[in-house]
Amino acid sequence: MIITTTDGVEGCPITAHLGIVSGDAVMGTNIFRDMFASIRDIVGGRSGSYEKELRKAKDFALEEMSEQAKELGADAIVGVDLDYEALGGNDKSMLMVSANGTAVKLG
Repeated sequence: MIITTTDGVEGCPITAHLGIVSGDAVMGTNIFRDMFASIRDIVGGRSGSYEKELRKAKDFALEEMSEQAKELGADAIVGVDLDYEALGGNDKSMLMVSANGTAVKLG
């Protein structure tokens, strides 16, 4: 499955628009990850554990979106947009990634 943020696939004409497809992933964080991320906020640097969770959530969301497109008989998903959100009240203990795009048939 071709997945792209552009509105088309170079060299491949779009023959049909099959509809909007989406995928969402919500990942819980844990107290240890939060504690180490707080330390990173103070001393600076990257939080590898949060980056790993975000990558995992993005992969899950893209996979779910791709499965929806396959069910529609799509060859590609164009115009993909990824959104990231922190959820969970004051402690923001959940990470959400949402992927949306248009499933298309290519000629």
